[in-house]
Amino acid sequence: MSVSFDFSDRVVVVTGACGALGSAVAERFSDAGARVAAVDVLDSDDEDALLDLDERTAYYRIDLTDEEDVERGIDEIADAHGGIDHLVNVAGTWRGGQPIEETPVDEFDMLFDVNLKTAFLASKHTLPHLQDAEGSIVSISSRSSLEGGEGDGPYRASKASIRRLTETIAAENEGVVRANAVMPSVIDTPMNREMMSGSNQDKWVDPVDIAGVIAFLCSDAASPTSGAAVPVYGEA
Repeated sequence: MSVSFDFSDRVVVVTGACGALGSAVAERFSDAGARVAAVDVLDSDDEDALLDLDERTAYYRIDLTDEEDVERGIDEIADAHGGIDHLVNVAGTWRGGQPIEETPVDEFDMLFDVNLKTAFLASKHTLPHLQDAEGSIVSISSRSSLEGGEGDGPYRASKASIRRLTETIAAENEGVVRANAVMPSVIDTPMNREMMSGSNQDKWVDPVDIAGVIAFLCSDAASPTSGAAVPVYGEA
């Protein structure tokens, strides 16, 4: 069953918008009437970009690991749209890794930069606008953040940190800005299909379904909900 929410006159920033999940989130909010600021470091016309631009979706190229660029880009978005109501931190990546003793520190740094630093910087510089709007943040954690496992420790740790960042933002902005996270299992994306070709892909979570949960968390229907980490496991 599809549930719709009305985001008319709302401004939604979606990071990682050129990827499979980010593009689905951007489309969901655009379809619901929002003005969408689609943020990515990948150009929107790149052959790997999945984002479809429409009359309510504007693309902004921002390096979310560079604080000066984030501050510049968020200010540009707020000036262009008259404020920001919601931030969806989708930007992230996954690597099937090695045991800790074999993991290069460069890979550790990359995963924390892309999965955590991007969400931290985007949240930091968007929060003043969200406080004015009494808006919300939704970030992407992961089911694998709930426990340790073999071979992808830095990824799990970075996604567990997303939950703590979310809880901190919720506590610091109680009654003003809501902050929540979603915890998908394996997301059905082209990259995951390539990297995990031997897995049972029929049970993976569709990005469209995750986008629906994110829309709910940003909606007025979720107004009592903040500091939560919502499982989105599908059949996986």
